[in-house]
Amino acid sequence: MRWVLDQADLRTRLLGGADGVSREISLVLTTELADPAEWLSGGELVLTTGIGLPTSAPDRRRYLKLLNESGVAGVGFGIGLTFPKVPDEVVAAAEELGLPLLEIPLRTPFAAVVQRVSSHLAALQYDAVLRASRAQPRITRAVVTGGPQEVAAELGRALRASVVVLDPAGMVIASHPRNLNVTTVNLVRDAIEPGAASSATVLAEGVTVAQQSIRVGTRSHGVLGVVSSTALSPVDQVLLGHANSLLALDFEKPVRLREAQQRLNEQALGLLLSGEFNLEPAWAQLSHAADHRGRIRALVVQADEDANSAGDSAQLLRRVGAAVQHQLDQAGQPVFSHCTEQWLTVLLPASETGESISALVTGIDPSLRRTIRVGLSGVHPLAKLSEAVDNARLAASVAECGRPPLEFAAMAGRALLSFGESREVLVALGAAVLTPILDHDAEYGTGLLTSLRAYLEANGHWESAAAAVGVHRHTMRKRIETAEALLGCDLSVARVRAELLLAILARTPGTTD
Repeated sequence: MRWVLDQADLRTRLLGGADGVSREISLVLTTELADPAEWLSGGELVLTTGIGLPTSAPDRRRYLKLLNESGVAGVGFGIGLTFPKVPDEVVAAAEELGLPLLEIPLRTPFAAVVQRVSSHLAALQYDAVLRASRAQPRITRAVVTGGPQEVAAELGRALRASVVVLDPAGMVIASHPRNLNVTTVNLVRDAIEPGAASSATVLAEGVTVAQQSIRVGTRSHGVLGVVSSTALSPVDQVLLGHANSLLALDFEKPVRLREAQQRLNEQALGLLLSGEFNLEPAWAQLSHAADHRGRIRALVVQADEDANSAGDSAQLLRRVGAAVQHQLDQAGQPVFSHCTEQWLTVLLPASETGESISALVTGIDPSLRRTIRVGLSGVHPLAKLSEAVDNARLAASVAECGRPPLEFAAMAGRALLSFGESREVLVALGAAVLTPILDHDAEYGTGLLTSLRAYLEANGHWESAAAAVGVHRHTMRKRIETAEALLGCDLSVARVRAELLLAILARTPGTTD
């Protein structure tokens, strides 16, 4: 209201209610109703020319009393139309109630007052939103860099108020200013309502105390309190809630870590006391590494033996493991890894693509990456974890140092050149590589595997292969193109054809040639 009076060009004059000029305006409206109080929500500057003003002095005082009880910011009375001046009893009632009463001259249109105040309110709201948009990132950074004390400081600066964080026992954890006096702290302590999530109290001297319980579920971590000279605006309340949420998360982290450690301790003790090898708790824990369908991929890292000694290899793998863990943490993914002197094994959800996993490896420092070999399994159900790890290890053992992960399914064409015990490799390779062909045949009854074997045994001659299967050569060509697309390899490469044929033969019981 004081701001309205300061607008000289509006030519308003305060007639009564000087004690209330600090009241804040939320809206300006014009009304000539005899009893507008029931349509008001508080904070309005009510403009009237007195058309609906009661005729008797008691009723006029009652009219103003009802407006005051509705929480209006003030009344603007336009003179020169219904009344040449504001009635004395209205002025007296306004003074008695402490309700600001403005005289608005005839030459000042109500529209001018509405427009001026509305523009000012819009500017204030924009400033508040802008202030909040700048304060929120600062408060968020504060919880990481300085914990509760920095959060209290940033919130206090944003709200221009005193802030205190109390633990569940009422002891001060953090405050702004840092040396906040005991009197202010006690205002927050006295305002706490047991069981209430939040509260706001306006004291007689105009001080507002707002407090919110810092809570996660049913667990309370204390109270965040604000003591200010004015009531918190909606934007201020958003900032208070934002700070409260960040503090709740910050306080909850060590609690969750303790609970997780307690569960692990309990499971370890239970395994030893039971004398049984019940691995259900371990499998339940590992289920968090799988995708929504319970499938995983294994990533295995091997240090280059030619470039590193045994001791150096173990240290190198630990450093690589730390780099991988950091990247997964940054991406918000759980970390499931195990490091030995020979291997670093990382479990990833099957939803991770080859490209995203390659990016994970690329993120490792180049000086480390050029001395490691990385293998990647295909998609496996979690129950076949050992098979997935074995496949990834086989791939890692033949991968090139410093290169992206070698996928096990892409090993066709190089396995025989890398292993002495060919059959073991080929059986595993056949199970992994030929799965798309087998699945396609099972779903569509296409006979791709039979056609592929005939084509490979015919050394890539279409007509010989077609005759062996008993189909037209165009049909054979179409089947081989489909098989090639499913396998993701180039059948024009002779060694790829040779190893695929051996893989098919190796998976056939009793076949040795």
